[in-house]
Amino acid sequence: MSLFTRLSSSYFFYFAILGLISPYLSVFLDSKGFTSLELGEIFAILTATKIIAPSLWAILADRTGQQLLIIRLGALLALLSFVLLFWLDNYWAISICLALFSLFWTAILPQLEVLTLNSVRCSNKIYARIRLWGSLGFIVLAIFAGQVMAFYQEDDLSSATNSSFTNAFVLMGCAVLLLLLFSTLSLKSRHVINKATRQALSIKEKLLEFRFIIFFISGILLQISFGPYYGFFALFLRDLEYPGFAVGLFISLGVLAEILVFIFASSFFKHFSLKSLLTFSLAVTALRWFLVALYADSAWVLAFTQLIHAASFALFHSASMIFISSHFSPCQQSRGQAIYLGGVYGVGGAIGAYLAGALWLDGLGATTAFLTASVAAFLAALLIKFLPSKNT
Repeated sequence: MSLFTRLSSSYFFYFAILGLISPYLSVFLDSKGFTSLELGEIFAILTATKIIAPSLWAILADRTGQQLLIIRLGALLALLSFVLLFWLDNYWAISICLALFSLFWTAILPQLEVLTLNSVRCSNKIYARIRLWGSLGFIVLAIFAGQVMAFYQEDDLSSATNSSFTNAFVLMGCAVLLLLLFSTLSLKSRHVINKATRQALSIKEKLLEFRFIIFFISGILLQISFGPYYGFFALFLRDLEYPGFAVGLFISLGVLAEILVFIFASSFFKHFSLKSLLTFSLAVTALRWFLVALYADSAWVLAFTQLIHAASFALFHSASMIFISSHFSPCQQSRGQAIYLGGVYGVGGAIGAYLAGALWLDGLGATTAFLTASVAAFLAALLIKFLPSKNT
């Protein structure tokens, strides 16, 4: 099995589980009888684990040089945590279970990103080609899970109250996590850092640089804007009376656009500055949430907003990886990735999830939630304009 295949398969299954959780966890929790505020709290708890956990795992990785062992351990423990959902119904029990799952699942990506970038010698083109398999994994499971849910719910998400629905959700998650574990067993470490190098260079100065602070806060605002989308999009489409299979299709449309960006990412970076691409991504994301808030009842407008996901996620993510790779030294990469993922996705995601839950009001506040998201993304676009032009 080639290096490309081994890395691509790990990305495929890692993001496949996200293709299940991101659209359908809210539906799973709704079937348990939780309110929208409780959903927001659970999503906030789930996301908050990303604040500290990635950094703790990264410190361990940098000190031991055992990125691959941490990837495998994270996959195993995430699987064991997710299995517990078969037997849980209580609010706090489910919250703790999902928090444990996230605690271990978040150990994987920072180390996988470092392993991949080192393996391909930081080639933007090869990295993007490998990373797009993560998008394919997301889209495959989003569509498949949508069909499974529709089968049990007779194309009506609001009827998801039986054990068959909840069992199907957990079973799919366990199957994908098991495949992820198997895929990590085929990985090989291509880069070893000696002990002296691992102990060198504090990361504090890099974190306090003005350009990193601007980049970091903008990323947090972007993730806050994703709160209503990640937490309530499936329920939102249900309330707009879209058929059950449409959830997977609309989300998959966004990921298809995302894949095209990953394929052609190297061309964008040849012709545009990093700062310009970051600004564009944030600005069109603000437009995206504005249109969703006011015109989501139009399938054509909704489809257009999903195409913008190519910039909202794929372009911003690719630019972010390049920024982090160039900003931190080789022996700081794991910690840099973890702080970015923990701070941006953890803090931003937790705030966004909680705000979305508070504003949603069981669907009555959907417009307000998405308009608030639009404002957050717009503020991020304005802030990134202050990013120093040097090396961007």
